[in-house]
Amino acid sequence: MGKGGMSSQGGALEPMDGEQENMAAWLVGVNTLKIQPFKLPTVGPNDVRVKIKAVGICGSDVHYLKTMKCADFIVQEPMVIGHECAGIVDEVGSMVKNLLPGDRVALEPGISCWRCEQCKGGRYNLCPDMKFFATPPVHGSLANQIVHPADLCFKLPENVSLEEGAMCEPLSVGVHACRRANIGPETNVLVIGAGPIGLVSVLSARAFGAARIVIVDVDDERLSIAKSLGADDSVKVSTNPQDLENEVSKISKAMRGGVDVSFDCVGFNKTMSTALSATRPGGKVCLVGMGHGVMTVPLTPAAAREVDVVGIFRYKNTWPLCLEFLRTGKIDVKPLITHRFGFTQKEIEEAFETSARGGNAIKVMFNL
Repeated sequence: MGKGGMSSQGGALEPMDGEQENMAAWLVGVNTLKIQPFKLPTVGPNDVRVKIKAVGICGSDVHYLKTMKCADFIVQEPMVIGHECAGIVDEVGSMVKNLLPGDRVALEPGISCWRCEQCKGGRYNLCPDMKFFATPPVHGSLANQIVHPADLCFKLPENVSLEEGAMCEPLSVGVHACRRANIGPETNVLVIGAGPIGLVSVLSARAFGAARIVIVDVDDERLSIAKSLGADDSVKVSTNPQDLENEVSKISKAMRGGVDVSFDCVGFNKTMSTALSATRPGGKVCLVGMGHGVMTVPLTPAAAREVDVVGIFRYKNTWPLCLEFLRTGKIDVKPLITHRFGFTQKEIEEAFETSARGGNAIKVMFNL
């Protein structure tokens, strides 16, 4: 298990007299969440204990709830859910110098080994031994308290709320994608998919100074939201592959020039085909969404135009920049938080149902 908590009794902290028992939202079966006790590990010299105050629901959380799996990760025993979080430091380890009790922090949810080739090379997000909140068998953070390494807890600026701190996790995906694609003032960006990750990609591309941003989706309401967040234009598309050629033409017209970088924030055959077809010769396609494990797409024509395909997996070293964007107002994530719930059995069930339905729900947030 990760630092967040332990399923065994060994090394776990028992509540002191008068203290409330630490509780968490456990995924115990398909469509079954239960608030149950969650024993914490002892606070190590480089750890902090954090009272969690805000947790967002991610699409992966919903996948686990509905199917007990996400991609190649399978839930084989009860697991605490949640990984987009922020809270208040309650206890610090003996070696922690950068944080004090009472500090408000945003938590980066992945603990890498720092010993493998990927970690040593600076790409710790690719660590094969990554322990990531709510990724089996590691417990997540939808709990009253968790224990986490201090170097993965980032102090919030005074003008950044705990909810905004929790939003650093999805925002980090967009920031990492923009870094991988070298987005700048001369970049025309196409964003495919106006779900939460597509929307944070729009916000990130705008903060990185993209010259023009066009977003495509099947839903008019989501496209309207994207334009309010900074997209210059939008194109409504269908799920029918036969419409691809006509839609690429519409995208080109909306972009008023070539597409330098396409972010596929969905990861379906149709969306990736759109990205590969719409991107100019010599441009880049970033696969951000991972909807389909296997895709059939027109790679050969894209290769003949030397279109680079870039993979995006989580993020690395993004929290400081995310917090700076939030502090300065270059990015405003508050409009993305559409629904809020408390931490009761009834509310966690309602919150996940709301997130799973989609519709006008973008980011569903727990306030603990």
